[in-house]
Amino acid sequence: MRKSITISIPEELEKEIDTATKEEGYTRSDLIRESLKDYLYFRKLNKLRDVMRLKARNQGIVTDQDVFEKLL
Repeated sequence: MRKSITISIPEELEKEIDTATKEEGYTRSDLIRESLKDYLYFRKLNKLRDVMRLKARNQGIVTDQDVFEKLL
């Protein structure tokens, strides 16, 4: 099921959105929908990265070199 939401944005952002939609052939809804999907994906990725960073630190893995040494 689809839901509609209403948001308010600054005029400058609206202009940038309209420029991007023209250049890429998206509708405003498509562009904003994809942007939100990307944001939520990277949010999950960053949370996972934080968890993994803590686990790595607990195992003495702090630097990139530490990672390479564990893998090789």
